[in-house]
Amino acid sequence: MMQLTRARKQKHSLLSSMNHFIGAVNNMDQTVMVPSLLMDVPLDEDTAMAHLKSDVDDMYSHYQLLKSLRWDMESGSSSGEQRRKEGLRRAASASSTSSSLLSSSEEDEDDLQKLFQFHLAGLQGVLSKLTLKADSLTRCYRQRVGV
Repeated sequence: MMQLTRARKQKHSLLSSMNHFIGAVNNMDQTVMVPSLLMDVPLDEDTAMAHLKSDVDDMYSHYQLLKSLRWDMESGSSSGEQRRKEGLRRAASASSTSSSLLSSSEEDEDDLQKLFQFHLAGLQGVLSKLTLKADSLTRCYRQRVGV
């Protein structure tokens, strides 16, 4: 019984979400043998990708975006490093403010926990949508080439 509970928790973990996304993009990358076939192919309105439209509007752009996101996730992003350094700089300047402006450490810890849970849920939601996008693109490509 404990293993079943642990399996359910792991199913909804961040690592599980990341693995599903990376697996879906790897599958997409192995399936799409000729990416140029995706150029100028509009997104179908009835696919899972239709409600995930962004500033890219064809299947090739989505293919490139998904591969890029996988690369960033697996290897880290240079822009991510710049954001991290900026965050550290802001944190250092914030910590130099007077202690009278800071709330108690117990409240800060509670706020940090809530903030972490909020961002964790958001990240898992984004990864879930990106996984659907990769799976949908793979299906569309297979239909297009007649597999």
